[in-house]
Formats: sequence, structure tokens, C-alpha cells
Amino acid sequence: MAKYGRLRERVAQTLPQVQTQVAPAASDGELALAHTPAYIEAIKTGSLPAAAQREIGFPWTPEMVERSRRSAGATVAAARVALGLPGSGQDRPQGLAANMAGGTHHASAGQGGGFCVFNDAAVAARLMQAEWARQHGPQRPALKVAVVDLDVHQGNGTARIFQDDPSVFTLSLHGQKNFPFRKEASDLDIDLPDGCGDSAYLEALERALEELERCFEPGLVIYLAGADPHEGDRLGRLSLSFDGLEARDRRVFDWAWQRRVPLAFAMAGGYGKEIEDTVQVQLNTFKVALDYWARWQR
Repeated sequence: MAKYGRLRERVAQTLPQVQTQVAPAASDGELALAHTPAYIEAIKTGSLPAAAQREIGFPWTPEMVERSRRSAGATVAAARVALGLPGSGQDRPQGLAANMAGGTHHASAGQGGGFCVFNDAAVAARLMQAEWARQHGPQRPALKVAVVDLDVHQGNGTARIFQDDPSVFTLSLHGQKNFPFRKEASDLDIDLPDGCGDSAYLEALERALEELERCFEPGLVIYLAGADPHEGDRLGRLSLSFDGLEARDRRVFDWAWQRRVPLAFAMAGGYGKEIEDTVQVQLNTFKVALDYWARWQR
């Protein structure tokens, strides 16, 4: 948990151009776009069965509920800013915006898991589609969203939520033998072997983006920039260097920029043997993002 505060400090110290705001809490109605009312109520009241709470991995507290709401709300806010929708506080699309937490991709409609309570990417995707339709009406095509999940663990909850939804494309590049051990079917899954390094990873990412472009045309990208593929991660089992992860981020941001597709990103997982390694990976993501944000402002 300490990585979140440390990342906030490092961004403030080294990237003063980054504007920050307090994460808003997602409402029950917003959460219900991706989660069942019964699950939301059980989380709110602490009445989730003990086994289901253990699956999440956190003990229930009111603070856990509030943090989970705000983690989802922050990705919603970032997506609004990227798209320039009403309520963003911006008079035009910013192209890029971020959640310093989020990436809670193991939560599905009726259950959590793997330290994930509410699925921020799913809530944000569905809410942005609704707000886009409200702003633009039938004269504009519906908003299509691509979730590019580069956390080392498969985004099983996201895949399950959107399994019958052709308006959202789910892409997951993850460790084949890593958690969750029972995978769900994303629109595009790429399994990587233990020990996968920079070159093989970037080649796989290139193939994935080519396939995404071949079969889907998003109006918004939600990017899960997990730090856990790093070679120093306790849970990752892959072997990407700092440079390799920075190249990964640059490729995703460049893919969206070249197509002028707004992008909102969340930091997702990171469990470094040294916490500063995780924070450095995430800080590097912000450095690359800031470069591409500046391109949107020209």
C-alpha cells in the first residue's frame, strides 16, 4: 500500500507539470454499470460472506469501501479529462489522464478477488459510453472502448464483465502460469512464459496492437500500466528491465497518439522486492505520458 503515497510524492517532486486532484468516489449508480446491486450492497455493509472477503484479500473496513469507491472514481475522472466530457473541468479533450491507483481488473460483476473490489476500468468504460451518448446524441457513433491490460496478471474480471459486449475490446498480455490460474477469455489474450524479457515482450505487444487495430476502432483506450512485469517484482515471474517497461509504455501511448485516440491509464499491480523499484517503474510511466500529453496540447 505504501507505493501509492510514495508515487504521489515522487510525481510532485520530479514532475511538477502534472496536475493532481482528489479522487472522487464512484456512486452506487456508477458502480452498478459494471457490478450487481447485491454485490455493491454487500461491500457497503460488510455483509460479504467470509470466503468471498478472503478472496478479495483485504479485511472489511469502512475505509476499504471508501478507498475502493475512489479508486474506481479516479479512473472515471481520468477518462472524462482525456475525452473532455462535461464534469472534467476541461474545455477540450486533454488526450491523456491518469489514476495513480486503479487497475483493479480481477473484480467481476458479482465478486472481487486478488486485492480488487470494484473494477475501475469496467465502470469507467460503461460510464463514458453513457456520457458520450448523452453529450453527442444519435448524430455521433457510439463510443467504443479498448482496455489494454499490461499488468502481469490476466484481467479475468474485466474479460468476464465484457464477454458479450462488442463495444468494448479487452486485450490482456500476461504471464501464462501466473494468477489467476483459471483464466477468462478476453477478446485477445497473449500468454507469456516465465522469464520473458524485453525483446520477446515488446514483440508480443506489437503483435497484440496490430491485432487490435485489425479488428477494432476505439474512441477511448483504458490502459493498465502494471509495474509487475519488472524483473524485480516478487509476484511477476517475468524479466522486463526498467528500459523495457518504458519502451512498453511509449509504444502504447504512441499507438493511441498516432490514431488520436484519448487514453486514460491506471497504475495496476506492482510488488517489487524493493518498493522503490515499483515506484520507479510507475514514475517512468508518468514521464512518458507527460511527453505524449504535451503533444495533445500543441
